[in-house]
Amino acid sequence: MEVTQVLLSAQAVDSTVRKHAEETLNQFQEQNLPGFLLSLSGELASDEKPVESRKLAGLILKNALDAKEQHRKYELVQRWLSLDVAVKSQIKVCLLQTLSSPVPDARSTASQVIAKVAGIELPKKQWPELIGSLLTNINQVPPHVKQATLETLGYMCEEVVPEVVDQDQVNKILTAVVQGMNANEGNNEVRLAATQALYNALGFAQANFSNDMERNYIMRVVCEASLSPEVKIRQAAFECLVSIGSIYYEKLASYIQDIFNITSKAVREDVEPVALQAIEFWSSICDEEIDILDEYGGDFTADSEVPCYYFVKQALPALVPMLLETLLKQEEDQDQDESAWNLAMAGGTCLGLVARTVGDDIVPLVMPFIEENITKPDWRQREAATYAFGSILEGPSPDKLMPIVNVALNFMLSALTKDPSSHVKDTTAWTLGRIFEFLHGSTVETPIITPANCQQIITVLLQSMEDAPNVAEKACGAIYFLAQGYEDVDSSSPLTPYFQAIVQSLLIATHREDAGESRLRTAAYETLNEVVRCSTDETTHLILELAQVIMRELHKSLEAQKLSSDEKEKQNELQGLLCGCLQVIIQKLGASDGTKFAFLQYADQIMNLFLRVFASRSATVHEEAMLAIGALAYTTGPDFTKYMPEFYKYLEMGLQNFEEYQVCAVTVGVMGDICRALEDKILPYCDGIMTQLLKDLSSNQLHRSVKPPIFSCFGDIALAIGENFEKYLMYVMPMLQSAAELSAHTSGADDEMIEYTNLLRNGILEAYSGILQGFKNSPKTQLLIPYAPHILQFLDIIYMKKDMDDVVMKTAIGVLGDLADTLGSNAGSLIQQSQSSKEFLNDCLSSDDHLIKESAEWAKLAITRAISV
Repeated sequence: MEVTQVLLSAQAVDSTVRKHAEETLNQFQEQNLPGFLLSLSGELASDEKPVESRKLAGLILKNALDAKEQHRKYELVQRWLSLDVAVKSQIKVCLLQTLSSPVPDARSTASQVIAKVAGIELPKKQWPELIGSLLTNINQVPPHVKQATLETLGYMCEEVVPEVVDQDQVNKILTAVVQGMNANEGNNEVRLAATQALYNALGFAQANFSNDMERNYIMRVVCEASLSPEVKIRQAAFECLVSIGSIYYEKLASYIQDIFNITSKAVREDVEPVALQAIEFWSSICDEEIDILDEYGGDFTADSEVPCYYFVKQALPALVPMLLETLLKQEEDQDQDESAWNLAMAGGTCLGLVARTVGDDIVPLVMPFIEENITKPDWRQREAATYAFGSILEGPSPDKLMPIVNVALNFMLSALTKDPSSHVKDTTAWTLGRIFEFLHGSTVETPIITPANCQQIITVLLQSMEDAPNVAEKACGAIYFLAQGYEDVDSSSPLTPYFQAIVQSLLIATHREDAGESRLRTAAYETLNEVVRCSTDETTHLILELAQVIMRELHKSLEAQKLSSDEKEKQNELQGLLCGCLQVIIQKLGASDGTKFAFLQYADQIMNLFLRVFASRSATVHEEAMLAIGALAYTTGPDFTKYMPEFYKYLEMGLQNFEEYQVCAVTVGVMGDICRALEDKILPYCDGIMTQLLKDLSSNQLHRSVKPPIFSCFGDIALAIGENFEKYLMYVMPMLQSAAELSAHTSGADDEMIEYTNLLRNGILEAYSGILQGFKNSPKTQLLIPYAPHILQFLDIIYMKKDMDDVVMKTAIGVLGDLADTLGSNAGSLIQQSQSSKEFLNDCLSSDDHLIKESAEWAKLAITRAISV
């Protein structure tokens, strides 16, 4: 088949031609995959073919090897591995050949495809000759071949984990890359490709960074590249420095002075893309030091494995003035553009990280800048001074900041109403929000907000909510944190007298014509929710009124007919916000018996509105409505039964929604709320629900994050229906068993995997706990005896692994107690034989976490009873 023409047609302007070509390609792929992939690789490799068809051929090849969704990626990898070896060899020959093509697009596409193949084959010990043949290429004469090869090595390092490549080859790759970066490399394209390749290869260089000579050489070459006349090379070199700061922090001491000189020169004199990376270097050093100080709490001993070098503290006298200068480089329209990122913003962000790293020490260095600029006639200076102040509020101690904040507060309230510049108002409102976020609340000894200034603060903020959308949005944020600071107040909150005015202003803001700009509408609803959540009983009657207002709004939005797609999107967003607001109101009013009774008169109407929301087809709205229904079920208790016949189909739809897996996850969570509310009244629906949950678990199309909550949900169902769970045991127990085995083997690859493993273990343990408690005191308890050894074995394994977090620890010791409590003497002897359960119990009894300790004391009691029987 003449593939060139089809590839060109697939990019035609005419949609009929395009669709026909796409169908032809799909058909070819389905009927003859090897032939299809071969002809694509041939197309990519042939310099006789047009650039457009070659590019698309490469792109289709790449997509035939990789996908974003885990399950699809897995399928594609298996498909490639099962292809005939001769076919794969031919494709690989074509790909390597393309690296010497004079056409840059073809070379670059081939680089990416080679890396994808390497990502599949190298871990399987296939294509062992790849790295060797790439390194031979490096010594080729034409610079473009060298450039393409370095680009390929860079992509390859991104695709494979360091363990896959042996150290000898790593050394050769790094040698080739660093040579390509060298200042005497005459070709800029080669030097850029090498610098970008080093960025991806840094993770492979552990051994090389431990060797002084090699490390010095790499650092010298990177620092030289940061002075290249070519902007892109300088930018790539600084990106390498940022990465080195994160990966090899503990190796930087002897270079930090030189790096400071290079970065400060770049920040002051270079073009923005380079200067931004230079600031980013210091942000990454702050991140490292914040992590170290958090973990070790500043008490370093000689044997701490990660010492803190206090680079930021040492650099302070020069670093802070450099960052303060950047604050004066604002752009005219940066407040309007939410995705804007420029020198001033990067500098302020870094200054905030510096404040978190060094605490009080930053204050005397920043105050003179603020005092000098805060009243200047140029808006840039006033805005920079305000931004500097707002940036350093997290980190230093309240004692150090309080005296300054008390002086600044009046000044800022006046600036928020009177300053002629919208930029200054925007930053002032943001800074007030930061003051309320970090220096106001039950933990702060001297309150910033006093009976004397409370009214003025609220008056000014409510007035600012009528300002430009960006200023109004920041004013909402300030009220959000103001309300949050009073969430622990039991009796009367200082905000109570203003509650109605605040709610009124927020509702008006949601109706503004320009509420879609600067996230104003969303911010106003989020703030409204927080104000409701943190209110006291004195405002209950007003919250009941608000409930009716929000219900009317939701009703109105559901009535809107024949909308354009743009309006439809806005309407979906609004319905999501309204459901979210109702959820908070339901939780608030359902929390105490007095208000719950008053609220229940609206339950039917609200449920009706939610069911109408489900009839629309938007995922985000479904998520919000589902969460609100969970809150409603919790509040109405067994009365929720009457909504089940109508609601059940939407529940089932949610559980089947693999595509929008967040909706599926939320539905599974709400299932738990409904079980707790209905208890055994959920029984008529259990067959359908259990069937769907078991299907979800055995599907490899469902995102893995939904699986742990499904296990927990089994526990909720078992707890609700007790011994009626008997008929599901033969399906559920083997699934729990194999998941438990899986979670025992997948440990410690990376932080993300460890976190997921802990979530999975916790879900499994919650399932066991619910099942054990559900069968307690039932004549059918003995059905669980065969499963006890396995449950104990699972507890043993996770105890021995020593990588469980506190949540898992608490659930696990609870399950040990449940086992003894439900099975009594049948479990007693087994528990006595288990060595680790004794050690585990003792560890938990001496835990600092009082929740773990409490669970352990209960478990000890249950075990003692079981053994003594």
